[in-house]
Amino acid sequence: MTNQESPVLEVRQLRVGFRRRRTPTFWALDDVSLSIAAGRTMGLVGESGSGKSTLARAILGLAPVDAGSIELVGRDITHLKPAQRRQVGRDLQSVFQDPHSSLNPSFTVRRSLAEPLRAQGETDRARIQQRISEMLHEVGLDPAADRRFPRQFSGGQRQRICIARALMTSPQIVIADEAVSALDLSVQAQILNLLADLQQQHNVSYLFISHDMSVVRHACHDITVLYRGQVMEQGPTSLVTQQPAHPYTRTLLLAAPLADPLLQRARHHAPATTPGGSARRPSPAAAPTGAAGCPFADRCPFAIAACRQSRPEMRVLPDGRSVACHRYPEWQTEVPGLEALVEVPSAPPPTAH
Repeated sequence: MTNQESPVLEVRQLRVGFRRRRTPTFWALDDVSLSIAAGRTMGLVGESGSGKSTLARAILGLAPVDAGSIELVGRDITHLKPAQRRQVGRDLQSVFQDPHSSLNPSFTVRRSLAEPLRAQGETDRARIQQRISEMLHEVGLDPAADRRFPRQFSGGQRQRICIARALMTSPQIVIADEAVSALDLSVQAQILNLLADLQQQHNVSYLFISHDMSVVRHACHDITVLYRGQVMEQGPTSLVTQQPAHPYTRTLLLAAPLADPLLQRARHHAPATTPGGSARRPSPAAAPTGAAGCPFADRCPFAIAACRQSRPEMRVLPDGRSVACHRYPEWQTEVPGLEALVEVPSAPPPTAH
């Protein structure tokens, strides 16, 4: 068992760049750091193009790393050879967005779930079958369904199968990359509850990647906010979502859909000078990277000259959060309280173990 105080996953100052002809290197990740302890869920949130999936690919060894390091249970896995990478599969697994394409349509559920164990050298058929039955039961499916094919299951059931496959090797951490975004809302809630239950049973950690702050707010212990490949803010979910330290975090919170029509109407009529109003919204992927200033400066209504001239350093706040913003906390006095335009979470975040 991993020491509770030692991080299961430690990413330090990671840089991943994509080189294109006659143009500067596009830094999909630029000095990104995060740490995930045993039994905890780190939410990685940001718009499309912010670098979330690139970080997942780098951790899984699918994207080359230009600088920085990735440690899994104290082992450096930044630049592993293919044979070494296969060994990592015992401690690191993943669940992706689309359960339809994640499962081979020509494989039975039994064969799909057996693959992770066989990749780790397990050859005993009885032990493999016992583990398959255990995991199908834990994700709420009939173990007798292991002879069926993916097409015979609904989308939510297929995602349960993908989760069972990810936990076959009893990993230390699972990367859930938009694992519920392709599902109906009612099914999303079921899968989120399932992930929380499995975390309690197995003390597994999650890197939960999403663009939806309302989902991350309910599913995660901690949050890392990414924008254009840089970390804007990090900290406990309750603090980040109730008192955001970075204007971009506030923008994401105000973009989350609301069930209350009165709050939605109030947000719609919010002044254009506040995030969530009619501020200009260029694509984060289309913007240049490597500039000296804050990457959010061209969208931030609180930006000053310093925001465009120098990149803000990540500061650790007294409450334990970290933020990269020249104008914190001054900008917070220039807008109405966030609680006036967002819904208070109806349930507390997951319990830490």
